Amino acid sequence: MNNKPDRAALINERIQKSLTSVFKPVFPTSTNHYDTMFGGTALFLMDEVAFITATRFSRKPMVTVSSSKIDFKKPIPHGTIVELKGKVCHIGNTSLKVKVEIFIEEMYSDHRTKAIEGEFTFVALDKNKQPISII
Repeated sequence: MNNKPDRAALINERIQKSLTSVFKPVFPTSTNHYDTMFGGTALFLMDEVAFITATRFSRKPMVTVSSSKIDFKKPIPHGTIVELKGKVCHIGNTSLKVKVEIFIEEMYSDHRTKAIEGEFTFVALDKNKQPISII
């Protein structure tokens, strides 16, 4: 009898353990002349959350190799709180993809809406900066 957990169960467990959620206030220092968050600031925060998620999944050194399909659905006004949520959505041999969503929360109400979503691809590297297996 094989007591070794199957690969699918191991991957699912890692995905669940690597779910990442970060909250940030939106202050005027991160906004443009329309008093909404700079797109570059949003991308920086998304890449950071994606990196945390990828690292928590693999527990290996990870680097961003691409981002794709970043959809800016709503502007993010200053004076709100954003939640960035990261989840591993695809696993390859040496790479994985992380979906990141940004939700806007008004500070003084329960209103919440999705503002941005996108995917980031990461590769695991060894000490010589060569791709290595994720699992």
